[in-house]
Amino acid sequence: MAWDSIATIARKVQAGEITALDQVTAAFKTIEDKQEFSAIIATLEDRALERAKIIDDRIAKGEAVGRLAGVPFIAKDNFLVFGAETTAASNILRGFTAPYQATAIERLEAEGAICVAKANLDAFAHGSSTENSDFMVTKNPHDVTRVPGGSSGGSAAAVMLDMAPFALGTDTGGSIRLPASYCGAVGYKPTYGLVSRSGVVAMASSTDVIGPITKTVDDSALVLDVMSGLDDMDGTTIPAEAAGYIDLNGDLVGKKIGVVKEYMAEGIAPGVRERIEAAIEQLKAAGAVVSEVSLPSLPTALAVYYILCPAEVSSNLSRYDGQRYGHSYKDAKDLTESYKKSRSTGFGKEAKRRIMIGTYVLSSGYYDAYYKKAQTVRTKLINEFNDALSQVDFLLGPTAADVAFKIGENTDDPLKMYLTDILTVAANLVGVPSINIPVGSVDGLPVGLQLMAAQRQDRALLSIAKKVEELQI
Repeated sequence: MAWDSIATIARKVQAGEITALDQVTAAFKTIEDKQEFSAIIATLEDRALERAKIIDDRIAKGEAVGRLAGVPFIAKDNFLVFGAETTAASNILRGFTAPYQATAIERLEAEGAICVAKANLDAFAHGSSTENSDFMVTKNPHDVTRVPGGSSGGSAAAVMLDMAPFALGTDTGGSIRLPASYCGAVGYKPTYGLVSRSGVVAMASSTDVIGPITKTVDDSALVLDVMSGLDDMDGTTIPAEAAGYIDLNGDLVGKKIGVVKEYMAEGIAPGVRERIEAAIEQLKAAGAVVSEVSLPSLPTALAVYYILCPAEVSSNLSRYDGQRYGHSYKDAKDLTESYKKSRSTGFGKEAKRRIMIGTYVLSSGYYDAYYKKAQTVRTKLINEFNDALSQVDFLLGPTAADVAFKIGENTDDPLKMYLTDILTVAANLVGVPSINIPVGSVDGLPVGLQLMAAQRQDRALLSIAKKVEELQI
């Protein structure tokens, strides 16, 4: 089924025109009918149906229900959610059930939303294609021979396959925006800290961000409005804007948009460049003041990311030792062998690669040469972004250098796979909000436009993104 907007579904459920139970049932029917895309790791049927009945009963009694009453959604399987295992698509977490729920899930459920399924991802969110899942390879909704992007590929595919009106993803270096670009969805990465990370399996804690994947900017804004704000369980959270993130009313006329020179350099596929340039012309015609800006250190962003990110990964994954929860090697002769065998059999190839890289750059003798230097360049990137965003309101470029690639095309070349993040990692390193907006297609495959704003300017970014969306580029 094709879903109405999130606000429309909730309004109809509240008015008794449709039931929450019907919405949940419809979501499960679509998930079942489209299993061949391998977007879903697990469904939460018992809990979701029970929650739907409770919401319908409350409405029948005239009781108040939330802004998302009866709206089904899907969570990436690195969110702690009741009703199914939380595996992060890794064998080492098989059998783990959440003792509590992620703050983002709690806030959505408090407003009446109903989690119906857990989406596939690259294991522990390590990847750009969802091929690194230990369980399955998700397929692109537009072409089953191609990847959906990653690491939130299952979430993006699920939304575009109409399994639910929205899905949650995590974005550490582009993992919401890249699959949104490849699948033709709206993918929103908020300012770092705007949405609590409590109850979400950590990848790289200084760049991890929680955000929505939807079909429209308004839907993303509403989900963000519900999830955002301070959380006592996450000391890195920041207050939401007083005006909130709904009722968007931006205007393109007079807005200064900087096209990032380094994002439009060599390496962008001709078809993608054509779509982005066409979008730029339409923005000019709509009254935006478009100019070129340069971020000289931007070409170093990918190298910086792949030093800092594995360093944090190696630290965050040290807790998975086979002793307290998750996979444990049963035939170990002693504790040392239990540690070694549990991790070597539980972690996949990409997790091991990142653990080894991260441990190396943090080790004595290499910390100053790699990790410390990368942090210095990160600060330089932050300063360059701040400077650029003091001169223009927004930054613009493609989200990905090309359309979705073939399944298996890059699996034997880790460096080539890492290069798919080249246009998205900088926003995570500097903590600014960023959004992917679909801007047409090349040979039937979606192309995404990326917009960025200064930190804590999420409402302004969403407002202008809605105007870009309305141009129907």
